[in-house]
Amino acid sequence: MLAVGLLSACSLAPTYQRPEAPVAAAFPGNGSGSGASAANNGAAAVDTGWRDYFADERLLQLIAAALEHNRDLRTAALRIEEARAAYNVQSADRLPSVNANLADTKSKTPAFLAQGGQQSIGKRYDAGLAISSFELDFFGRVKSLNDAALAQYLASDEARQAAQISLVAEVAKAYYTERAYAEQYALAQQSYEARRRTYGLTQQRAEVGASSRLDLRSNETLMETARVAALTLARQRAQAENALTLLVGQPPAGPASGAMAGDAAIDAMSALPAGLPSDLLARRPDIRAAEQRLKAANANIGAARAAFFPRVSLTAALGSSSPSLGGLFDAGSGSWSFAPQLLLPIFDGGRNRANLTLSEVRKNLAVADYEKTIQSAFREVADALAARDYLGEQVAAQRAVRLAQADRLALLQLRFDNGVASSLDVLDAQRELFGAEQSLVQARLLRTTGAIDLYRTLGGGLK
Repeated sequence: MLAVGLLSACSLAPTYQRPEAPVAAAFPGNGSGSGASAANNGAAAVDTGWRDYFADERLLQLIAAALEHNRDLRTAALRIEEARAAYNVQSADRLPSVNANLADTKSKTPAFLAQGGQQSIGKRYDAGLAISSFELDFFGRVKSLNDAALAQYLASDEARQAAQISLVAEVAKAYYTERAYAEQYALAQQSYEARRRTYGLTQQRAEVGASSRLDLRSNETLMETARVAALTLARQRAQAENALTLLVGQPPAGPASGAMAGDAAIDAMSALPAGLPSDLLARRPDIRAAEQRLKAANANIGAARAAFFPRVSLTAALGSSSPSLGGLFDAGSGSWSFAPQLLLPIFDGGRNRANLTLSEVRKNLAVADYEKTIQSAFREVADALAARDYLGEQVAAQRAVRLAQADRLALLQLRFDNGVASSLDVLDAQRELFGAEQSLVQARLLRTTGAIDLYRTLGGGLK
């Protein structure tokens, strides 16, 4: 038994070596923008739970509900159970299966076959323990299959963690997107009401000849443009609410509330140190899942190699037999059988060679998938860092544009009241101010989602 145990520890699987990360040693442009200094002293994303990262109470409630009710996350959890069961099935092959049996056999022998020329009825009772076709794993075939099943199980668990992180980020982005549409809709509605009042005044002036038909149509165009924008934003907000409901997995408990994140809140969310690209190998569960799949493919090569060598199986039984049930356990009724079997592959039409080639190709595919996962993670972090570095300045510039447009409108309105500027100049300034306000909301949303993406890509969101 000791020799069998030592031999069964043998494995023909290649020694696993983690491939080199096919990315640069540092993220491009990290630390070059305005958000870098705030991030130097921040806590790492992987050490910051989503309850600590997000400050909006309603958002926290939505994330908690999504983690409980989201169907995609539930599917990922069931995949883990599936992989665990498959691993338990495979690992059971490493131990012999012992079965107890109790049999009652009756047979009739016709007269022409009986020795005495008379038919006879025979009875036999058997009881015992049996081991059926237990493979002695001299070349590690069963062990390699067990290692592959374990790696697949671990990959499923890592995939669930990656799905949870993505779900937290998607819920947060959908929530702030809906809030941005709500803010844009409020601005569009306010603009429409103001332009509707202006159109009414212009219409009254046109009726008494104080305004031209051109002024009336220009005001009407501006009013209807604001109405179209308001209706479009109302539709987009409703669709954003539907998307959020799908992510959460159940209808919202209350009406939409809350506001977009302010500059201070975004600065706090963006204060995450990026670290080194090599840190992603330990922080990102999707990379860890890809590595586990690579380990599974590596172990399958060992099983394919072992198929070229003899396979030894053991069948044994120990029990007692008797022609009567009462004498089943009497002295002298004991029986045993021992049947080792050696199976040596001689000709299989190239099946084993093809299986080995297939396992090697699948390993190469797993290596490519692992490297692509690392490159995708590197690109995601680099994009998020670029957003952090530049979107803050973009928001500040867009806010300056809005302030300048508001001041321009006030000056033109004053000139128009004094008869210096035309009404067309005022209408043009109103239109550009409305566009600047909408663009500012969009820039703030981009900065918010950029901070969420940075948190996700750096491995945060599990706790």
